[in-house]
Amino acid sequence: MPAGRHRKTRPPTLARRLRSLAGFGLALATAIPITASAQVASPDETVATMVAAAAPEVARTQSRAAASRSRDRLVAPPVAAKPAVKLQPRWTTTRLNVRSLPAESAKLLTVLDARIRVLVTGKVRGQWAEVAWKQRTVWVHKTYLARSKPKAPTATTTATPTGVSGAPCPDGSSVENGLQANTVKLYRAVCAAFPAVSSWGGRSGSGDHGAGRALDIMCTGSLGDSIANYVRSHASSFGVSEVIWKQRIWSVQRSSEGWRLMEDRGSTTANHYDHVHVSVY
Repeated sequence: MPAGRHRKTRPPTLARRLRSLAGFGLALATAIPITASAQVASPDETVATMVAAAAPEVARTQSRAAASRSRDRLVAPPVAAKPAVKLQPRWTTTRLNVRSLPAESAKLLTVLDARIRVLVTGKVRGQWAEVAWKQRTVWVHKTYLARSKPKAPTATTTATPTGVSGAPCPDGSSVENGLQANTVKLYRAVCAAFPAVSSWGGRSGSGDHGAGRALDIMCTGSLGDSIANYVRSHASSFGVSEVIWKQRIWSVQRSSEGWRLMEDRGSTTANHYDHVHVSVY
């Protein structure tokens, strides 16, 4: 090339440009390594990653809350203790029927003698008072309970009431089988006073009849009226507790009330229209 002239530079070819870019890229990759952890996530990927990271903590919080609610359900709220019943002493003023429920038709459990100390609970149902008896509660007529012990009656000799016979009944002694002493006395007296009666009901079933303390006198109409009145007028001699006749009841404990109407039991026999029922102590 002649002096003083510049050599004309040729423009780089495409191959040279590509080699130059490749070298720059290699240098950059060597200076700043790019790994998967250094990649920049998109906004949607960032939100999803945050939700996924928070999910276990939310699950643990919900689990702890559920466990707390379960413990609250298992622990019952405290229940206030019921106040103890304060029993009060009372005294029976006469022989007193003790029944399982506050009703004349309830089961007769026993008969208390007069001047016996009992403990009342304070619960009352009409004419009935609840008392404690043999580790349970039973019912008696409150009218025949006193706050103090009644005086003992003066001993007297009482004659046999007129018209009361103790002779065996001509019908035989089969009716007397299993009967208590007062029931036998009643049977013989009614048999002697009312010979028209030919049918009787003695010991059977349960209740007063099963215990031998009841007698059914089969009769109707005016004959039944006469028998019922006769038994009532001699109640103390026979040890009568109650008389039932024509759907009515009369009891020694409530004798001042006279006959008291009973509920309809559905039949002539159940309502005592064909027999007089007498229970004794």
